[in-house]
Amino acid sequence: MRLREGAWRARVIPRRRGGKPEVMEILVGEPIATCLSPSVYDMICKLGFEVRESCDISSIVTQNGEVCWKKITDCVVYTESAQGLDHRESVRLLGPLCQAVHLHLSSLPEGQFEMRYAPALQWTGVPELFPEILGALRSPESPSVSLSLMKLSSCLERALGDVYLLIGKDCPFLLRDLLASEELAQVFGQPVMDVLKVFVGSPRGLNLRNVLWHGFAAPQEVPPKCLLFPARYCSMMVLLAAGLGQLLAGFLQQTGFTLARRPFVTLRSLEDLIVFPDVTSEVLSVLEEVMKKSTFILKIMLPYWEVALTKLKSHRFADCAILLLMQLETGLRRVFAEVNECPKRLLTAEEKAVVRSLIHLAGTYVSRCHPASQLKKQVLSCEGSIGAWPLLPLPEEAEREPVRSEGDSETDACSSLITEIVAELCCHVPETHRAADLPGPLPPEEWPRLLHVLCSIPVRTLFCPRAVLEVLAVLRRVSAHCRRVCGQVAVCVELRRRQWEDRSLRSRQRRNYLRLVRSMKLLSPMLYLILLLIALELINIHMVLGKNASEYQQYLRFLKCVLQYTENLAACTRQDRNKWDDAVRLTRTALLKIWTFIEKKQMLMHLAKKSTSKVV
Repeated sequence: MRLREGAWRARVIPRRRGGKPEVMEILVGEPIATCLSPSVYDMICKLGFEVRESCDISSIVTQNGEVCWKKITDCVVYTESAQGLDHRESVRLLGPLCQAVHLHLSSLPEGQFEMRYAPALQWTGVPELFPEILGALRSPESPSVSLSLMKLSSCLERALGDVYLLIGKDCPFLLRDLLASEELAQVFGQPVMDVLKVFVGSPRGLNLRNVLWHGFAAPQEVPPKCLLFPARYCSMMVLLAAGLGQLLAGFLQQTGFTLARRPFVTLRSLEDLIVFPDVTSEVLSVLEEVMKKSTFILKIMLPYWEVALTKLKSHRFADCAILLLMQLETGLRRVFAEVNECPKRLLTAEEKAVVRSLIHLAGTYVSRCHPASQLKKQVLSCEGSIGAWPLLPLPEEAEREPVRSEGDSETDACSSLITEIVAELCCHVPETHRAADLPGPLPPEEWPRLLHVLCSIPVRTLFCPRAVLEVLAVLRRVSAHCRRVCGQVAVCVELRRRQWEDRSLRSRQRRNYLRLVRSMKLLSPMLYLILLLIALELINIHMVLGKNASEYQQYLRFLKCVLQYTENLAACTRQDRNKWDDAVRLTRTALLKIWTFIEKKQMLMHLAKKSTSKVV
């Protein structure tokens, strides 16, 4: 179908409401004035401004900073059945309160703000964020306010999850489910939770978190004569956060509970920390020009990009990433909405070499924090740990001392089976990555090199369906247990070696140490086998979508059998257990299960080979 410029209407789905997509139409070629559907624009940019009456701030918050929740909760309106919220009327009535709170916080000296509200904001875990938000509220730059509201809603969501875990066990994945939980209602009260639902917890309300984080709200959505909606709502969210802290303090005092915060993900690798490329001032200058001309960037969103670039220059990488992520989604949504047989060029300044380098950076981008990328790091880390085992010094007399092992024949059988399975796995290494100069089975000394080769193969991470992420999660747990086994064995060997040399080991402990040394000769290739299996399944991870429901469940059960083996192996190799003969028996059983499943040719590597054969 041919599409004429200016004559085709694109169907844009800016958000979902009540489970159904709201559709608005945009003419191709015409400037886009808003990414909000009419009903959403009305909710966010008009309803809260309809009631013009002023509100006394003293009725909302006292001189000491105590939030008067009743004044706020009284503005929440319920439907006639009293079973749901009337979001529209609630937003309309809350408007004057938000206005009063915004004027109050904007005019409050920083010292007074900290004195009144800082203690009540400690529960969020990031109290240092709020003075920064206060500065943004006074800033003429609307993107700064939007950024502050995004960060505030994010930290509030995490802090509420910590509160949930005071009573509940598994924190809900979705914010709307978290706010609807009985656990949080028990801590803060149902009326307070209903207030939060109006602001951030429902697509029928203001839905501030999603509207901003998914890149729907432009910096200047409201006419210039009105206060920007993010500013007044950001101010209100700051006050609500303080009020929640006050309620939580009362609950903790009454119950004697202690709030424990979940640890943040920490990027310890230097490779992870250096995410942004080292760009020169010339590159940044070209970027500014490209931003103004690129058809990927909506003109109404350009202020976000400009602030992101400013944050990059000032090394505020987290802020830069937040703004770019939500604008990446906006740009991709626009591409989806404006599908055309003649796609517009992404960059219009291609006469410059700097732009080519930027295109190269985009083309060679590899996710660092995606589960697939993290799994590769786990595999290579584990391989490095196994590779260090031969370097562990052993007492000379330990090699000469005889020991009777009940598992010698079983160890030999396991070693033979490992060789067969690894040979089968090597058949599924992509031909372009095989070692052509090695005839016959791949010798054990080449296994580490093969692992590094497999982990260098790119894995598509831009879109990963639920099934892919579920398999990745299991594989990461398997890899984590393998790494634990590696560490435990190394620690135990070092400890027992010192005790052997100090002659502090009893006769039974000496025999157990020798069993450990002999077990390492089996556990090392076994762990390499599991790592090879993980790496091969990883590069074929998207083939899981080719399985039907029954095949998928069988595959998951197999992976969980491997997971169970690694969990048991980790238990056997603990320093306080030292059950090395048990480790051999577990390994024998696991190898038989792996071989049986491989023979069924239901691994992802088998599906990939079938797919390739069909193409050929």
